[in-house]
Amino acid sequence: MKRLGVVIVLLLAFCGIAVSAYISQSEAAGNPLICNIQSLSGCNVVVASAYSRVFGVSLADYGLLFYTVLFVVAAFELVLFNQLLRRIIQGLAIVSIIFSLYSVYTQAFLIQALCIYCLTSAVITVFILIFASVIEPLWKNSAPLLPIPTP
Repeated sequence: MKRLGVVIVLLLAFCGIAVSAYISQSEAAGNPLICNIQSLSGCNVVVASAYSRVFGVSLADYGLLFYTVLFVVAAFELVLFNQLLRRIIQGLAIVSIIFSLYSVYTQAFLIQALCIYCLTSAVITVFILIFASVIEPLWKNSAPLLPIPTP
């Protein structure tokens, strides 16, 4: 089950790379994003907003870096089958879900426009978190820290 979970995280990271690369490439070339799906047509508004950059770097570039790091870590875990790498995947998943929640909040309440690509990335991070929690349990059934006296 651990192997399958890591493979799914690897595939989800690849999907995240594709989404982030599309946004980043479109932004760098100055091309508008293709998005006209009913109420989720605010991609260009979101990408052009003041919230789309941190320290002068596009959030899409940060996303591309994040998903690439996650992809590499997951690929190494498949080869090495290492608990530390699984924990790193879990840590990255937690960081990404916190950022995704903030991103969705920013889109919905501050920018008041929704980007289908950004929401797709947020959904990807939710699934990454789910599968990251499956690959390595946070707590293992082991002996209690304090011995329980028996009568």
